[in-house]
Amino acid sequence: MSPEGIERLLKGVQAGRVTVEDAVQRLRTLPFEDLGFASLDHHRSLRQGFPEVLLCEGKTAKQSVAIARSLIKKGGPFLATRAEPVIAKAILKLDRRARYHADARIVAIDGKPARRAGHILVLTAGTADVPVAEEARVTAEVMGSHVETLYDVGVAGLHRLLGRKDRLFEARVAIVVAGMDGVLPSVVGGLVDCPVVAVPTSRGYGASFGGLAALLTMLNSCAAGVGVMNIDNGFGAGCLAHRINMLDNPRIRRPSAT
Repeated sequence: MSPEGIERLLKGVQAGRVTVEDAVQRLRTLPFEDLGFASLDHHRSLRQGFPEVLLCEGKTAKQSVAIARSLIKKGGPFLATRAEPVIAKAILKLDRRARYHADARIVAIDGKPARRAGHILVLTAGTADVPVAEEARVTAEVMGSHVETLYDVGVAGLHRLLGRKDRLFEARVAIVVAGMDGVLPSVVGGLVDCPVVAVPTSRGYGASFGGLAALLTMLNSCAAGVGVMNIDNGFGAGCLAHRINMLDNPRIRRPSAT
């Protein structure tokens, strides 16, 4: 849609010829911004409820900073994932509100909702799984969900989990992160009535095959209601859990459209 087309649309709303709902539907397909090496979708928040997220992995520092600058300029919350310290440091200079979550490798600008909604519980089998869990936690929190954590409660010491099962029962969604044998999501899935988002990690010894063993265990879970993410995909888990958490919730967070 051209600037002239946008102007005609807005004048139509002003004059009452076009409803607000119709205008929003048309604005969902507004153009992207072409940076030459990237095409930024500035109106993703209109379609999906959250702006485009920057994946720093595989990009140069210069590319990451240029993309971040453009996304931040549009306002609203901001997420840059898989950001190593050098790239994170450069992005932090763009906006004083930006914060680096080192364990999660995320640079974030939080829109600060008055009160985060729902209840997501993030669990890990071991401490080595925490970085992936933190990626999920920060993602869901910045998107607007209330998140709590319960770390290092794997099956090697199951009493650590069973002694706090009341916390499991309070959650609307559980994210369960595990490497090694990958059994914990099945255990949790057999205890709760909420959806379980299972995340295999690449933590483990030789025959874990970089997380493949945990992935296959989770895919073959006999517990009902367990969905499985890709290996080490904490961001995907946080995003999915947030969307589930917001179902039937009138306080769904909709960042301002750009």
